[in-house]
Amino acid sequence: MPDQKPTATERFFRIAIAIKGLDGALQVVGALILAFVPAAAVSGFTHAVITRDLLGDPSGTLARHLESATENFLHGDTKTFAVAYLLAHGLIKLGLVWALGRKIVRAYPIAAAILAAFVVYEIFRAVHTHSIALPFFAALDVVIIVLVLREYRQLKRGA
Repeated sequence: MPDQKPTATERFFRIAIAIKGLDGALQVVGALILAFVPAAAVSGFTHAVITRDLLGDPSGTLARHLESATENFLHGDTKTFAVAYLLAHGLIKLGLVWALGRKIVRAYPIAAAILAAFVVYEIFRAVHTHSIALPFFAALDVVIIVLVLREYRQLKRGA
C-alpha cells in the first residue's frame, strides 16, 4: 500500500504537537533554572531592568508591577509553586507529545482531557491574576484539543 500524502489537517496537527513539545521542554528547562537560581539573582535582574529604564519610567506602572511580582515570587510559596507547576506541566506535555507522535490511540482522549484541564486552570488563573498571556495559551490549547480529537476520529476510522 503506497504512502498517503498527509492532509493539511494532519500537517497542522503535527506542527501543533511539535510546538507543544517545544513548549513542554522549555517549561522543564525553566523549572530547573528557577529551582537553582538564587533569589538575589532574580532580585538583581529586576532591579537592573527597572533602573535602566527598560520598562519606561522607573516609578511607572509597569516597573511597579514587575517589582511587586518579583517580591511576591521571592517571598512565600510562589517560587516553589512555579517550579512544581512548570516541571509537572512540561513533563506531562512531553509525555503526551511522545504518545501522540507514536499514534498511541489510547493517548488521544487522555491528551484532550488533560489539555482541557489545563485550559480550565489557565482561565481560572487569568481571572485571578489578570494575565494577558494565559487566555492566549488557553485558546492555543483549545485549538490543539480540536486537532487531537479530529486526529483521534481519523485514526479510529482507519483502524
